[in-house]
Amino acid sequence: MQEQQRPLSAAPRVSFVSLGCPKALVDSERIITRLRAEGYELTRTHAGADVVIVNTCGFLDSAKAESLEAIGAALNENGKVIVTGCMGAEPEAIAERFPQVLAITGPQQYESVVDAVHRAAAPAHDPFVDLLPEQGVKLTPRHYAYLKISEGCDNSCSFCIIPHLRGPLVSRPAADVLREAEKLARAGVKELLVISQDTSAYGRDIRYAESMLGDRSVRARFLDLARELGDLGLWIRLHYVYPYPHVDEVIALMAEGKILPYLDIPFQHAAPNVLKAMKRPANEEKTLARILAWREICPDLALRSTFIVGFPGETDADFDYLLDWLEEASIDRAGAFKYEPVAGAPAEQLGLPAVPDDVKETRWKRFMEKQQAISARLMKRKIGKRVSVIIDEPGGGPSGALAKGRTKADAPQIDGAAFVASRRPLRAGDIITAKIERSEAYDVYGAAT
Repeated sequence: MQEQQRPLSAAPRVSFVSLGCPKALVDSERIITRLRAEGYELTRTHAGADVVIVNTCGFLDSAKAESLEAIGAALNENGKVIVTGCMGAEPEAIAERFPQVLAITGPQQYESVVDAVHRAAAPAHDPFVDLLPEQGVKLTPRHYAYLKISEGCDNSCSFCIIPHLRGPLVSRPAADVLREAEKLARAGVKELLVISQDTSAYGRDIRYAESMLGDRSVRARFLDLARELGDLGLWIRLHYVYPYPHVDEVIALMAEGKILPYLDIPFQHAAPNVLKAMKRPANEEKTLARILAWREICPDLALRSTFIVGFPGETDADFDYLLDWLEEASIDRAGAFKYEPVAGAPAEQLGLPAVPDDVKETRWKRFMEKQQAISARLMKRKIGKRVSVIIDEPGGGPSGALAKGRTKADAPQIDGAAFVASRRPLRAGDIITAKIERSEAYDVYGAAT
């Protein structure tokens, strides 16, 4: 039987691959929102799409390899491929391997991506504005969304090329951020995950300028923005926060229940020699003392972080220092990466001795074992307590299936889960109270009360 042709008037179809961090996901959402506003349809499969967009990640060599694999797969399945994202900042590597791609653009170059789509598959018509949801098109479930407050980064960490890929810090006016947050709240979002490259540096580039929100002005300042977002009555979760002194002010908002008692801080290491070689901002601060002071103000504070093991010049003593620090700091959630050389990163010109791969692997395993033990100990403390849980996957009711959700200490995709038994059905987006009955290294189990 001959395959039925689509009508000539049918909307063109776009298949989308979004790789990398939540900041890249927000870029993808903006591109998709624009395309949907112009009448394009999204399809989950490359086959049959009029064009495929691959939003790449270029932070590590392993991420680049994943991006190149995705581009190759899209070309094999479809043939019409547009590449954007962080790898697009260095287009030669893509063009050399895949000269047949239609276009290559860098991160945040939304207009260039849309123009390339127009050339590959012109929009069928001009849709009415009300065909598009007020909050735009989101790639996350309806009950949570990422809120990007700035682009780029002013830091000069020696292992990182993000400033080269995404440019310097560019903060959004506070009123623009808050208007977007209000739209998301009206659309049913229950949790906002605030993201940027350096969230606690928000507003510094625009000198914390004021902007008009309705009949009042709001400042582009980290504390002010956190307070304003807290007034929306949603779960507000802060990601990619550096431990600058002014972060202390936000802890009080957590203690008041204004925002979630959660901070995602990419510490990367603890040994002074390694931090100095990494050129980490705020490394001169007494970070451990700061963490202890935060927990005095907000005992429920949950800290999640990422670390790098095997950085050039890292000694056995440096690594042992990191493990001791991790134990004393009692980081609730932590992941580790084995250092990878990144072309163009200053770390490759420091002249420090490379750590052998087998040593990196051993240190990574020791780190994860240490962190798992810490997490298991902290999770046991939750047994018998009643905690708030936001439901991600439905359950409960007659089926008897456990609903899957997260406590205030858990961000989606990267932290643990809370599995909840309930006599009544629980839906995605419900925020309920559960009594914790048992725990594992990263997850808890309980019953709705």
